[in-house]
Amino acid sequence: MHIITGGAGFIGSGFVHQLNRMGIDDIIIVDNLGSTEKWKNLVNLRFTDYLHKDLFLPTLIRGSFAGIESIIHMGACSSTTEKNADYLFANNFHYSRDLARYCRTNNVRFIYASSAATYGDGKQGFSDDHDNINRLKPLNMYGYSKQLFDLWVKKQGLLYNVVGLKFFNVFGPNEYHKEDMQSVVRKAYLQIKNTGRVRLFKSYHPEYGHGEQKRDFVYLKDCLETMAWFLERRNVNGIFNLGSGEARTWNDLAKAVFQAMNMEPEIEYMDMPEELRGKYQYYTSAPMEKLEKAGSPLSFHSLEDGVRDYVHNYLSQDDPYLR
Repeated sequence: MHIITGGAGFIGSGFVHQLNRMGIDDIIIVDNLGSTEKWKNLVNLRFTDYLHKDLFLPTLIRGSFAGIESIIHMGACSSTTEKNADYLFANNFHYSRDLARYCRTNNVRFIYASSAATYGDGKQGFSDDHDNINRLKPLNMYGYSKQLFDLWVKKQGLLYNVVGLKFFNVFGPNEYHKEDMQSVVRKAYLQIKNTGRVRLFKSYHPEYGHGEQKRDFVYLKDCLETMAWFLERRNVNGIFNLGSGEARTWNDLAKAVFQAMNMEPEIEYMDMPEELRGKYQYYTSAPMEKLEKAGSPLSFHSLEDGVRDYVHNYLSQDDPYLR
C-alpha cells in the first residue's frame, strides 16, 4: 500500500497517475477537498480510498493500516503569500514531523516535498549539499516552514533514511485548482487565449531587464519520473534539488507559450505589487549534479518541449487532466 498526502493536488495527483502507469493502484489518497475543484484531478485515477487529512494522521498513529510500503508526503500549504504563521507551522512542519516519526519507527519509505523557496534570494547559492541547509535564509513564511522541516530532518539524523525534494518552478497538468498559485505557463495560455497578449512583472533590480528575471522551470512529468525512481531505490536518500538545471527568463517562457499556440509574441510589463518586491526571487537555478551522482539516468524536457506538450495535450483539450 502507498499513501499519498496531497493526493488530489497538483504533484500528488500526478504521482498517483505515475503509480497507476506502473501498475499500482493500492493507494490511499489523503487531502482536504472541501468545496474546491481538486476532486476533478481524481476522476481518471485508480485508488483504494480517500481520507481527509485531519482524520488520516490519528488513524495512522493508531496502527489502523497494514502493509504500508511508502508515504509520499506532498500535502502542505503551497501558497508563498500565506501570512498565517501558526497555520504554516501546524500544516507544513508539525504534520510532516509526525509522519516522518511514524515512517522511521515502522520502516516505511518516506518521500516529502521541500521547496526551492528555502533558498531565499540565492545569496547562499542553490546547492543541495547537506552542509548548506543551515545557511539558508527564506524570504517568506512558506519557505521558512519548509526550511524548518529540512533542518529537523537533518538534526534527527534522517538524511540517510528519507528523501526530501526541493521542487523548483513546476508546471504541468492538474494545477487547475491552484488559483493564484498556478504556473505562469497556464496563466499565460489563458491570457493569450483571451486577450492575445501576456502580462509579466516589471523588474526592480538593475541587473535584470523587464521579464528577464530567471527561474528554473521544470515540467511535472519529469518530477513524477524522478519521484518514481526514488521510490524504487530505498538505498538512495537525502535532500535533492528537483529542477531542470537551467535558469530561463520569464520572457523565454512567454515566448514558448506563444510558439506552442502558433502566435506572435506580444508581452506587456506591469507593476509588481508592493508587498512582493522585497520577497521576490530574481534568479533560481537547481544544480542537479547530486541527483546525477546518485545514479539517476533521467533526462528532462527543455522549457519549450515541456510547454508544447502541456499546451497541445492538456491546456487545449476538453479533458485537461492527466489520463
